[in-house]
Amino acid sequence: MTKFSGAVLFTAFISLTAFTSSTIKTVKLTKGKTGIIKTVETKKRFKVASFKVDNEGSKLTWAAKKATGDHNGEVKISNGNFAVENNALKGGSFDIDLNTITDADLTDQAQNEKLVSTLKSETFFNTEKFPKANLVISSATKTSGNQYDVKGKLTIKGITNDVSFPATVAVNGKKLTANAKITVDRTKYDIKFRSKNFFENLGDKVIYDDFDLNVNLTANAQ
Repeated sequence: MTKFSGAVLFTAFISLTAFTSSTIKTVKLTKGKTGIIKTVETKKRFKVASFKVDNEGSKLTWAAKKATGDHNGEVKISNGNFAVENNALKGGSFDIDLNTITDADLTDQAQNEKLVSTLKSETFFNTEKFPKANLVISSATKTSGNQYDVKGKLTIKGITNDVSFPATVAVNGKKLTANAKITVDRTKYDIKFRSKNFFENLGDKVIYDDFDLNVNLTANAQ
């Protein structure tokens, strides 16, 4: 071995040892430039997985208050999907079938049916014209563990408003579970019946503007 060749190999060895194993992905000597080392780094990419909501295994309940008490019930999810990347929620959406709304607190059948009929009428959700509500997730920021700050767009009666809420989302293999409580101001969706912000002298007939949607969803990887 000539002194020149030995010097070249020694220089190459010293240069190689200056890189960590995590940095070097491909190392080679550039043709025509003896002793010049070129590094090529690759970035790891994660595949976005799709999870379809299990309509039957999911549950959505509602709760509303008025001056003289409160009501609560259930409504069904009709469709939904979530996007997950590296086990973290990235986006998604789901539909709510408002024609399936029920009341759980009124035991008198006539009163129960009257309330449900009122909720489906033009006074409230007008389900004949707007049978579905929809939530689209705009962003999901993980705060710690399975906890997220979620921002999205909620559409009711064809009217869309921004919503934000905390959520717990866990991905375990091919199963996703999501739990959240979303507080909705009904007046933003043209549901103003007996709202004290729009009508005077209601007394104990007041129905409060905010109602809650308690979301418990399960979804399976596709």
